[in-house]
Amino acid sequence: MAKPNKASAPSKPHPARTKPAQSRAASIDRLIHEPMRLGIVSALAVNETSSFNELKELLKTTDGNLSIHARKLEEGRYISCRKYFEGRVPKTEYQLTASGRRALEAYLQHMEALIQAAREK
Repeated sequence: MAKPNKASAPSKPHPARTKPAQSRAASIDRLIHEPMRLGIVSALAVNETSSFNELKELLKTTDGNLSIHARKLEEGRYISCRKYFEGRVPKTEYQLTASGRRALEAYLQHMEALIQAAREK
């Protein structure tokens, strides 16, 4: 008996791919979802501003790592950066933007929906 040609046979979607939780997981905001960036955005959500050194200490990270992730959030317009001098010492201060706050709220709602869907199983 000949096997049916898989290329021409109509395929049914895999059940796990059609569930709402999986479709919600696929649409997660990758800019915020990365742990270091989520930490930065979360810290700025509870503090009006934070300095580079404050974030570095809070997140237990290196200068380079924090710089890279903060830059990505700046490029996404989720945070703003202000550089200035105190005497001769350069200072960098970050603040969550309105779009960053909206993105964080959407992310949190998204994660809550995924958690709820997982608990319903």
